[in-house]
Amino acid sequence: MTAQIIWLSKGKPKTLIHRGGEYRSGISKDQVERLKVTFERVLDDDVENHEFHGGSERVICVYPYEHYTYFEKIYSTTLPKAAFGENLTVTGMPETNVCIGDIYKIGNTILQVSQGRFPCSTINKHTSINTLLKKVVETGYTGYFFRVLEEGTITIQSEIKLLEKHPKRMSIADIHHTYFHDKDLSEIEKILSIDELSLEWKNRMMKLYNQVHTN
Repeated sequence: MTAQIIWLSKGKPKTLIHRGGEYRSGISKDQVERLKVTFERVLDDDVENHEFHGGSERVICVYPYEHYTYFEKIYSTTLPKAAFGENLTVTGMPETNVCIGDIYKIGNTILQVSQGRFPCSTINKHTSINTLLKKVVETGYTGYFFRVLEEGTITIQSEIKLLEKHPKRMSIADIHHTYFHDKDLSEIEKILSIDELSLEWKNRMMKLYNQVHTN
């Protein structure tokens, strides 16, 4: 399937309501016609907790549109647009096909895949589905992040072009499966050998390596 943008979304953190309680998050985003992208962030877009979100290795969050059909079917509901807090909702770019270090041109930006998304419970609150996080971990339908190699603008009409495939071909799905399910030592070593993997995930995989190696 040809890669295509379905929604572009951005938004600043705001106070949201879940089951009568308040929480702060940047997960609720508005659909827009264009995104202005810098090396550090998408303009007019932000996260609440900078310790675990955002930064130069997680500038643009991407989520495959195909997963919406899956989740809406099993939960018999309609999810809001950008339900997972993503900036780009796209077709034709599932986690199984997208690899760490792959380089894309979208609009006049040049972007590189840096890591998969580490899922958190905010998606449960945002969608009011209390088992969604568990199902995301189970399926590996996490989405992923781009770092920015060249700043620019992405519009809703922008084409998505794969400029360069990383030679090691370690997909987002492979890494998720290794970390959460398989924990195979040789696979962990392969993942750690990829220079383009974000520091956050290198640290996660190194901790896992030490745990598995010790046991």
